[in-house]
Formats: sequence, structure tokens, C-alpha cells
Amino acid sequence: MIFAAGLGTRLRPLTDNMPKALVPVAGKPMLERVILRLKEAGFDDITINIHHFGEQILDFLKANHNFGVNIHISDERDRLLDTGGGIKKARPFLDGDEPFLIHNADILSDIDLAAFYRHHLESDADATLLTNHRNTSRYLLMNEENRLCGWINKSTGEVLPTDLTYPADGYQEQAFGCVHVLSPSIFRYMENERWDGKFSITPFYIDICREAHIQGYPIDSKGWFDVGKPETLAQAEAYYANSAG
Repeated sequence: MIFAAGLGTRLRPLTDNMPKALVPVAGKPMLERVILRLKEAGFDDITINIHHFGEQILDFLKANHNFGVNIHISDERDRLLDTGGGIKKARPFLDGDEPFLIHNADILSDIDLAAFYRHHLESDADATLLTNHRNTSRYLLMNEENRLCGWINKSTGEVLPTDLTYPADGYQEQAFGCVHVLSPSIFRYMENERWDGKFSITPFYIDICREAHIQGYPIDSKGWFDVGKPETLAQAEAYYANSAG
């Protein structure tokens, strides 16, 4: 599943007349880059959620014949549901006998997505989260086995779960890379009425981490870009322009 419903407020004025997912990076829309990366990794059935200028995404996919893969649309044009709510709404397309990969449209990387997916398959985890060690204000807290135990906001000092003792030996701070693989078992945790409608996936992961098995998959930050803001869009532009050269 590709998250392509965001408003793209950090990229205004580029997103005043187009969805963030269609903003070009070195001449190619970020959505196209993500679709082709997934296709290259062996994914041939992709769900895309839409909201902001959603009709432009539909037209773009149609004009490109869905890039030769089977594409489902999870339509959030009536109400934007955030990352967790977006996954839950798309459940009819995702639920089944095998895990599924979630990828933000504004995340570009050169990691081996097929190897990432295989790593999840070879584990007993309910979710595997791509992480890195970049500087940010909010971190996932992992134990020595790379299992999610909590979360910290460095700017406010807030720690979740609230009874978690941190700083403490054995926890490592990892930044969420916005690519994750989920087993269908994750949906049973969403059946709690707390997780209805609009909600973010990170608080959900933190809430269930003592019950569910959620693991990290740390990577080097080089070659990973959050292109949802102007400065990192410029960095990605330079990176992909040089790669093409």
C-alpha cells in the first residue's frame, strides 16, 4: 500500500494545485518512483489511498496504464484518515494470507525492499518497521533484540508508555523510516473501538507493543529521503539527478 492522500502542506506552493504524490523528483513524480521500486521488488498488487487532488492521481495512473501492476484505490476524498485509519480502511484490499508492505509516497530510498520483506517473512513479528539513526525529535525505543518497547519526544521529554523508565540501559533510539511490513494479524489489534476513524499508526504501535511483536529494521540513512519538505526535496533532486548521470 502506498500512502498518497496527504495534503502536502510543507511543500506549498507546489501542492496548491497538485497532490504531493505527483510532485516531481528529478523529473519523475515521487508516486511513480515508489510504484516502480515496488514493482522491481516483486510487488504486483498495490493499493493507493487518495484525498488531496485525488482525481489527478486517478488520471495519472490511467494515463500510465497503472504501470503494469494491479492497483486498487482506497478513496479518502470524503475524509482523510491519517496513516492508521488509512490502513484500516484499506483492509479489504490488504487482509489475507500474506504480509503486506506500507510505503509513504514521499519517502524515497535505495534499500532492497525485497530483502526487507523477506526479513519480515522469516520472523514471527506482527510488524517490521524500517528505521534509521537520523537526527529527529521523536524516536522509537528498541531493546537489544530490536523489539519496539516505547517512544520518546526529545523536545518535550514525553515518554510512552507512560510507565516506561527511560533513559535506561538497553534501549536504542531509532527514527521511523515510514516503510513497514505488516502481517494480517495486526488487524485484530485494530478492532478495539479506540482505533476507529482517523488515527496515526505510530501511537497505535506504541499502544500495542507490549502485546504485539513489533520489530525494527535499522538501515543507513544515506540514500533515504523524506521528500515531503523543500530542503529534503532539493537533496533528493540532486541525489537522483546524479544517479541518472
